[in-house]
Amino acid sequence: MRRPCKLAPSILSADFARLGEEVRTVEAAGADLIHFDVMDGHFVPNISIGIPVLQSLRAVTKLPLDVHLMIEHPERYIEAFVKAGADSISVHVEACDDVLAVARLVRGFGVRTSAAVNPETDVREALRIADALDMILVMSVHPGFGGQEFIPSALDKLRYARDELDRRGLNLDIEIDGGIKVDNIAAAAAAGANVLVSGSGIFSALSYAGVVSQMRQRLAAVELLAS
Repeated sequence: MRRPCKLAPSILSADFARLGEEVRTVEAAGADLIHFDVMDGHFVPNISIGIPVLQSLRAVTKLPLDVHLMIEHPERYIEAFVKAGADSISVHVEACDDVLAVARLVRGFGVRTSAAVNPETDVREALRIADALDMILVMSVHPGFGGQEFIPSALDKLRYARDELDRRGLNLDIEIDGGIKVDNIAAAAAAGANVLVSGSGIFSALSYAGVVSQMRQRLAAVELLAS
C-alpha cells in the first residue's frame, strides 16, 4: 500500500537572511516536513549549512526536519545531527564505505534512516539494504547546487524502486530531490515517489501557499488514480 504523498520544501533555496520566517511561512502554507541540505565542499562542490542552523530551526518549527547529508564520512556527524533535532537522516551510498553500517547507526539513535543515490548511481545500491531503511532518496539533479533542471531518467529509477519494494513487501518511503516543480510533481509521484522535495519550485514563487496548493492538487489527482 502506497504511503500518502508529502511535500518537503528545501531550505537551500530559501532566503537565509530570514530563514526562520521562511520556515514558518512554508509550514503555514501546508508543508509536511522541512528538507535540510548539508554540503561539505568535498563530497559535493559547495558548502551550505550545518548543526547550529539545524538547532535554530528546531526551535521555530514543529515539522519534521529531514536532514540530507551530502558529506564525506557522515558517520562522524550522525549523533550531533540527531542531538540538534534531526527527525530523519539521509546518507549517500557513494559517501559510505559501509552504507549498511551507517544506516544501522542512524536507526540506533531512534531517527528515520535513508540511503540516497546520485543520478549516475544504480538505485539497487540502496535497495540492497532496504530492510535497514525507512526511506530511499533518489536524486533527480547532480547534488551540490539548487535550481537545477530535473533529470527525466530519475523517473525510471522511481518506478524500479517502487516495483522492487512492492515485490518484497516493503512499505518504504521514496523521496525525490531535485528540480521538482508544479509541472512535474505529478509525474514523480505517479512513478513512485511519495516524499517530494522542492526548493526553488516553492521558494521562488510569489505565494508559497499558492504553489503548495497547486502541488497538492496535482498530488491528490495521482493518489486518486492509484486508489
